Amino acid sequence: MTAVDEYRVADADAGPYAVTVGPDGALWYTMVHAGRIGRLVPAGDGPTSVALSPGSGPTAITAGPDGALWCTEYAAHRIGRIGTDGAVTEFPVPTPECGPYGIVAGPDGALWFTESAADRIGRITPDGTVTEHPLPVAGGFPAAITAGGDGALWFALNRADAIGRLTTDGAFTLHPLPTAGAAPVGITAGTGGVVWCTEIGAGRLARIDPDRRITEYPLPDPAGRPHAVTVDAAGTPWFTEWAGNRIGRLAADGTTTSYDLRTPGAEPHGLTVCPDGNVWAALEIGALARVTP
Repeated sequence: MTAVDEYRVADADAGPYAVTVGPDGALWYTMVHAGRIGRLVPAGDGPTSVALSPGSGPTAITAGPDGALWCTEYAAHRIGRIGTDGAVTEFPVPTPECGPYGIVAGPDGALWFTESAADRIGRITPDGTVTEHPLPVAGGFPAAITAGGDGALWFALNRADAIGRLTTDGAFTLHPLPTAGAAPVGITAGTGGVVWCTEIGAGRLARIDPDRRITEYPLPDPAGRPHAVTVDAAGTPWFTEWAGNRIGRLAADGTTTSYDLRTPGAEPHGLTVCPDGNVWAALEIGALARVTP
């Protein structure tokens, strides 16, 4: 039987938003309203956190190629680096008011991030050197980003109802989603060159195959507002439903299994899979949720 547990890691106003597994095996998560980065060892002594600059608005977080954690600072228009020792370095992005949102370690030893308010994809090296690539579409609002199995970067274009692909040498390709109003947000690389994304506006998951064929999977609750998506070791996608207050799993045959969160209105956003197979999600009410399959 699947167990769903919740762990209080901050006060209700801190706003845990994204979570990832760090190089030290701990869970690291952003607290978007508190301007802090939290750390939790599930079997440890409890959560700890480090402060970013005031008003930073940390959003997405990922493990970097240099053994540190990297996050986007949406409100401060910076990229943050957090060492596992708690040391913080913050790097400005050249384009002002750019609104960095998603971030991922790329195949080239750099971090790649979306600039949601500036229609750009940015690249930052571990030493803080930033380059930017303007999108070929205006007003697309690039959201989450992932490193695909094909060596390119894939990202969700929330307001363009499309998925973008960017090679490391700067070539863009756009793939429109079949459903109008899909409004993709979350995106992740699956197995075998597959890419998955959430359609928060349409209540669906979409799968993009290596041949660029797109298949959409309607979820049982069309109003569930699927937000983030990740895959487990078997390539099975897991996702959060913000309005539905649950975590879901999509089987290979297209059927969905849902796991209701214990706290009403928990506002689940980002999620990650640990090496032990447990799935963890950030709850904006000040907690992390664990699903033990």
